[in-house]
Amino acid sequence: MAFLLFDRRPRIALLRLAGLIAARAPGPLGAATLSAAGVGPLLERAFGIRRVAGVVLVVNSPGGSPVQSSLIGARIRDLADEKKVPVIAVAEDAAASGGYWIACAADEIVADPTSIVGSIGVISAGFGFAEAIGRIGIERRIRTAGAEKSFLDPFRPETTAERERLDELLAALHAEFTAWVKARRGARLKAPDTELFTGRFWTGRQALALGLVDALGSAESAIRERFGEKANILRLGQRRPPLLARLLGGGAAALLHAAEERAAWARLGL
Repeated sequence: MAFLLFDRRPRIALLRLAGLIAARAPGPLGAATLSAAGVGPLLERAFGIRRVAGVVLVVNSPGGSPVQSSLIGARIRDLADEKKVPVIAVAEDAAASGGYWIACAADEIVADPTSIVGSIGVISAGFGFAEAIGRIGIERRIRTAGAEKSFLDPFRPETTAERERLDELLAALHAEFTAWVKARRGARLKAPDTELFTGRFWTGRQALALGLVDALGSAESAIRERFGEKANILRLGQRRPPLLARLLGGGAAALLHAAEERAAWARLGL
């Protein structure tokens, strides 16, 4: 106890943020998801450590909900500014799309040379079944109060007006993402908007040349270089549901979640 009381080594909170970003509970068999509600208490623990010298966020996410990405990023900044604590984000397999949004909340971003970084864009995907239900003799019945309430109903043909409205929504979200990256990265960005904000992604080494990250390395190397060899690393992480809950957490929703997560990683070639 006395040793801990007089331990003057720099205290570094190391927090892992892994998984698809979504406003829901963890997926099948405990697959990780990131949400503001789930991550918030972990961030508060990390920044609340007595005499914490820095917070290191290990990000491993292909992206997901723009709202949850924005809320998590804002919470990181609020706590960092309140506690006057530097934040380093470290990309593992991927800090892409919403994962990169979260990483940009840090004061510095580190990536492995082979990490996937970027994907500063917005995507909307779905299916249309209008012809399929006609072939099998199903009649679609839907009534609305409000002309646009059935926007992009997958059981009827998509209209030009719907495509234009969706393009406007995606453009508005893309503008928010772009503004956030510019605000956080500023003069460190080394390429024109037409190259950086197309939704393209790069390796960590390529991202360094573009100014999307600040250095190459790992969480451990970043801590040693910035806080010294003797830094006291306090590891925090996301909790998985109990084993029984994971085993019973199947069903259609679990399968859909697994497919969505697989598709998000597949877009990055991972």
